Parts: sequence; structure tokens; C-alpha cells
Amino acid sequence: MCDNPRLDAMGAFARYEDIRDRLPRGVRATGTRAISDISCIAPEFDGFLFDAFGVLNVGEGAIPGAVGRVRDLRAAGKVVRVVTNAASYPRDGAVEKFRQLGFDFGREEVVSSRDVAARRLLSIMPDGIWAAIAAPGDDLRDFAGNVANLGTDSGLLDRADGILFLSTACWSTPKQNALVESLRRFPRPVVIANVDLVAPRENGLTVEPGYWGHDIIDRTECRPVFFGKPYRDVFDAATEGIDGLRLAMIGDSLHTDILGAGTAGHRTVLVSSHGLLAGLDIVRLTEVSGIRPDFVAATT
Repeated sequence: MCDNPRLDAMGAFARYEDIRDRLPRGVRATGTRAISDISCIAPEFDGFLFDAFGVLNVGEGAIPGAVGRVRDLRAAGKVVRVVTNAASYPRDGAVEKFRQLGFDFGREEVVSSRDVAARRLLSIMPDGIWAAIAAPGDDLRDFAGNVANLGTDSGLLDRADGILFLSTACWSTPKQNALVESLRRFPRPVVIANVDLVAPRENGLTVEPGYWGHDIIDRTECRPVFFGKPYRDVFDAATEGIDGLRLAMIGDSLHTDILGAGTAGHRTVLVSSHGLLAGLDIVRLTEVSGIRPDFVAATT
């Protein structure tokens, strides 16, 4: 991370509220039940959709008990899926990262907003060059078409026919200003493959591609296409083959996990002790936002 703005949890919540009209309208839960962890409601569901950051891990460490919880749910015959907005890694890289954290997810059990963007990219712009704002070393082979890493070719910014935003690993305010000026001169398609504004890490919150995507809307005539929670595509991708099951989404964000899953027709669980809203007044935040989960769990 280099020279990015810093947001705390309340700043991120306020920004999500600022852009609320750009998010799905959502379906309000009829009531919220407090539980200690996911095992309390396991008999009520056939499967669970897990967010990653703030639910399974914080930064590079697994949340205590999360590995065992997933293992126990699978042993009880429950379907498990990870539904993540992380777009810095292709699917195999994401599966390997979870393996290093102690989780044994199979490839079919991890679905990211990057996967959905890769499926849809050619329908947005079938020809031309995409400039990818990506992590160092990302080979981008999971994307069809002509996609090149902007980090290895700075002149690509003005030559590219479209912008694909995957990672903020090497992004900064000066680079964002250059992108905004380029888009003002030459409006073109922009895809934000991670709609999150922030992500919880060991030492606070990092700014994610969604933050910069909404900055583009604020400052240009471009209207990026967003992929990931709370938008429907990623939930449809995650539930392929398991439609009709009683599913619950476990997340740490009201405006992405809970809003999106509720809109997609799933029950919702907000984790309160880890991730984005840890330590905050959850009741007040649900009242302010109008986004109410079915359950609030102290931990995964």
C-alpha cells in the first residue's frame, strides 16, 4: 500500500451511506436474533456462504475457531462457500491462500468478484485493450481478451480502451488523479472488480478498489461497472448448483454482505467481534442504515 487515504470504521460506514443510492435497495429482515456463533443456527440451514475478511480471517491470520467451524459444518453435511470481494488473486491463488490459513476449501467452494468480472469482461467491451490496475505478479490469465498490467506499462493508461481495477496494492492518490484526468479526456469503460471501500487487516483498514471507483463517479462522467457484494451476480455465481437450499450469508459489513445477501433472498448473519464493525454499536448502525441482519453473532 502506498500513499492511500486512511478510513476508520465509522468513516467507511459514513461513506457507504453517502453512496447508498448507488447500491441495491435491499430487503429488510423482520427481526434480529443474537447468537454466540454459527453453530447455534446450523440446524436451521443447509449451507453457509462465508465472507472472507472479517469472518474467516483478518489480514494474514485466521480468526480463532473459524477453521474448526467450517470443518464441523462440512462434517454435518452442510454446503460451504466463500463469497469474497477480494480481486487481487485468481481463484487458484485464493484457494492456496486459504490453505495456508488452515482452511481446506476446494476450488469450487471459493467464488470471488474477480471470477464474475472475468466472466463478464468481454460482454462489456469485446475488443480493445484493458489496462488492469493489479497486484505485482498478477499474470491475469484468468481474463479473456487483451488485458495488460498497468503497473508494468505506465503509458498504457492513455492507450487503453478500458480500465479494469483489481487491486490497490500499488495504487495511490497521485495515480488516481492521473486516472481521473485520463478518463476526463477519454471516457471509456471502467470495471471495478472489488466493490469494497475498505478491508480489515491486522493494523486497521485498507482502502480497496470500490473506494476509488466511487471517486471516479464523483469526479468524472464515467459510470464504472461494479462486481461483488452487494450486487447480485456474485451471489448467483456462488449458488450455482445449490439453488433451493436454505442458505445463510455470514459477513462483517452491513452495506455489502448483509444488504447483498438479503437482496438475493438469503438469510444473513452479521459477525460483530471481528472485521469492519468490531467494537461499534451494531444496533445504532442498523437503525441508521436500515440494514438489519437476521442474526448477529459474536464470532464465526
